[in-house]
Amino acid sequence: MSIKKAALAAALVVTAGLAACATPTPYQPRVTSGAVTGGFSEQKLEGDRYRVSFAGNNLTSRETVERYLLYRSAELTVQQGYDWFETADHRTDRTSRTYVEPDPFSRPGFGFGYPYGYWRPAWRYYGPAYGWRTWDPFWGDPFFADRGQIRTVEKFEAGAEIVMHKGQKPQGDPRAYDAREIMANLASTIVRPEAK
Repeated sequence: MSIKKAALAAALVVTAGLAACATPTPYQPRVTSGAVTGGFSEQKLEGDRYRVSFAGNNLTSRETVERYLLYRSAELTVQQGYDWFETADHRTDRTSRTYVEPDPFSRPGFGFGYPYGYWRPAWRYYGPAYGWRTWDPFWGDPFFADRGQIRTVEKFEAGAEIVMHKGQKPQGDPRAYDAREIMANLASTIVRPEAK
């Protein structure tokens, strides 16, 4: 098996392994290490005031992060014995990183079968962006040179400061949410971690 084929096989095995583990962050308490990171957390500020957050991994959409934050706020409100909550503050942060990964096959091992001084093929070609170039199997293949994969990874984290209340939710307040109604309406969209 050639080096190129062995490297391709190894890359496929690694990619398949990562794809099997790669899933968006489920609705779970915050996890900082492991296969699937992120989740919800909360901090009590006063008797009826909490700071709630939900962090997603790089496969979790902004919409999902904000939905899980709203669901956790409602769930926490009911757990604490309240009926509705209002958001005193809300934010969504986006972290973005760009990675450039060089193509592992961009410098193939051409030329080792050609002893120095013997004839070998070579071509010249013209590209409008870079002018005349030469392809020579002894020095590598510029058709593949400097190719790489550029990818941008985004992660979202949403946070809110909520104030919990008992009784009937006031009508017309866009920052007020009925906790049980939120939980009932969003329950079908909540993905929980798989049981192990």
